[in-house]
Amino acid sequence: MSSTFFGLTIAGSGLNASQAQINTTANNISNVNTTGYSKQVVNTVASSALRCYQNYGTTGTGVEATSVTQRRDLYYDEKYWNNESNLGFFEKKQYYMNQIESYYSETTSSTGFSTIYAKMFNSLSSMQGNAGDNTVRKQFISNAKELTEYFNQLSTKLTELQSSINDEVKTAVDDINAIAEKIAILNKQINTIEQGGATANELRDQRALLVDELSKIVNVDVKEVDVSDPNNNNIDTGATYYTVYANGQMLVDTYEFNTLKVVSRANNETYNQCDIEGLYEIVWSKDGDRFNATPSTGGGELKAMLEVRDGNNKENLHAYVSAAKTEHDVPVVDEEGRAVYDENGVQLTEDVSTVELSGLSIPVNELNMPLTGTIWCNNIQYTYKDFNFDTVTDANGNVTVSQITFTLSEGITDIAASNLVGRELQIGNEVDFMGIPYYQNQMNLFLRNFCEAFNTIQQSGVTLSGDEMGAFFVAQDPTNSLKELDMTTSLRTPKMENDQVVTDEKGNIVYEGLEDIEYDNTYFRLTAGNVKIADKSQRDSSIFATTTAENYSSGVDAADLIVEMQSLQSEEELFRGGGGDAFLQCIYADVTVDTQECSIFTTNFTNIQASISQQRMSISGVDEDEEALDLIKFQNAYNLASKCISVFSEIYDRLILETGV
Repeated sequence: MSSTFFGLTIAGSGLNASQAQINTTANNISNVNTTGYSKQVVNTVASSALRCYQNYGTTGTGVEATSVTQRRDLYYDEKYWNNESNLGFFEKKQYYMNQIESYYSETTSSTGFSTIYAKMFNSLSSMQGNAGDNTVRKQFISNAKELTEYFNQLSTKLTELQSSINDEVKTAVDDINAIAEKIAILNKQINTIEQGGATANELRDQRALLVDELSKIVNVDVKEVDVSDPNNNNIDTGATYYTVYANGQMLVDTYEFNTLKVVSRANNETYNQCDIEGLYEIVWSKDGDRFNATPSTGGGELKAMLEVRDGNNKENLHAYVSAAKTEHDVPVVDEEGRAVYDENGVQLTEDVSTVELSGLSIPVNELNMPLTGTIWCNNIQYTYKDFNFDTVTDANGNVTVSQITFTLSEGITDIAASNLVGRELQIGNEVDFMGIPYYQNQMNLFLRNFCEAFNTIQQSGVTLSGDEMGAFFVAQDPTNSLKELDMTTSLRTPKMENDQVVTDEKGNIVYEGLEDIEYDNTYFRLTAGNVKIADKSQRDSSIFATTTAENYSSGVDAADLIVEMQSLQSEEELFRGGGGDAFLQCIYADVTVDTQECSIFTTNFTNIQASISQQRMSISGVDEDEEALDLIKFQNAYNLASKCISVFSEIYDRLILETGV
């Protein structure tokens, strides 16, 4: 049978259990406003009963506090992490799109595109009656310069935003690495504690809070598996394997973690014509393999950054390779075409590889690849150092690129060249979002069409002094601030063979275009960042054509070309099926649609976040009213256990002092 003093032991166990519950409740109340803290509870079980030789068989031995654990539900954690990735993605994207929208917004009537564009054509109309007036000419040239400066400033703002996003990408990568390292350290501390039989509640809260932070940057998947005794799989060691995956790739493996790093693209590895130099690519530090920063599903702030920074709306060049070859032992020449020799007087040679795309039909002004860039073909990355292209001009004067030949930066073997034939080739990466490269390309397309049409009219006329007129809109050479890229070669002028119309293989009437066109001779080099008025026209307002040589004899006020130039304001198709005045409407429609979409999804995922957080906190959150009730409940249990001890004390006094012999 049990000891005479066994009742005191039972009451003492109740006292200890109640004390633990009161202490835990006090800890919960103290952390009611602590971010990431999960409610803790004392888990109690009835102590093992003692067998006694009585009719009732066994007798209870009291209560035992087995552990103090946190209340947390992995199901709601995973829902929260998935939602945070989507919320972070649309929040960050909306932040950037709001900036782009503000760039195109006509907040003031004096600085918007529509006002500047209309003002330029109004001053052109004023010239119609007095084309020889120097003041009127200067006013038009000034307004035209204002238009070019408008696009220069827009391009600069987009370039600065791209640079800012690029810096944020590096910051995000640093944050991912810091979080991964902290999680790995916490994993070790948690396992050390829990292998001793305790539960590391506070450390687990810290780890979960880090995963919360990580889930807003990238997609997160967490797995925790108990570690069994290798000699007996039925026995748990108390330790766990804790792995964290970022965008489907392992970031943390219990005590080990993989780090990421950013690598600047080389100058010859740009993807889009107007990209800044040194854009970051994200790779794994251990092997240099590319990190999947833009998964097809899910989101995260990092994906939003890269989509806005690199988004080209999948309008990068796609085509199939028609021919690829390598010429071996080609003599190396310098910039002036002279042979290069080594220190021993031996002439240097190199292998020159070219990749050819034929059967294309791309408007020249829609080309948006960089002068030197990256080719992806057959899952292999190549860089090219230059290219040239052939064109075809149809009966309407529309010029399209029919063939492009890339010269690779490094020679490849004959076998490698033959393996490229028939394979799909693309320039850079295709990013299905209207990001900064897309808006840069759209501005370039409008300016090329407009400037080419305007210059074509100008080049058909003469200056005020009767001299031939060159290009009015030109491009600043990005490599030489003192040099202009004079747009004097017009691809709209067809070249015919023996004055005969040329037909293609299907019998369609075409003209043969200029062969082997270098990009220096086309409007391909003109961009929103470098468009300008020709210096000679800025310095001398007489260098602007208002009439042709045939009508020059009519006098200085002859203005037959002005009517043609005025048609460019809205009548001539210049941009996406409309006139030049529709440019802003098209661009603003693009940016506002994306901005509104981001705003809607941000609101939706914010509401979902609130709902999931409420469900999450209903389980793991600390409720002040609930803790107050628990405190009273455990206090009463403690008082009752104390009363039991007091009663047993009286019993033992009577037993010892009054029943003794």
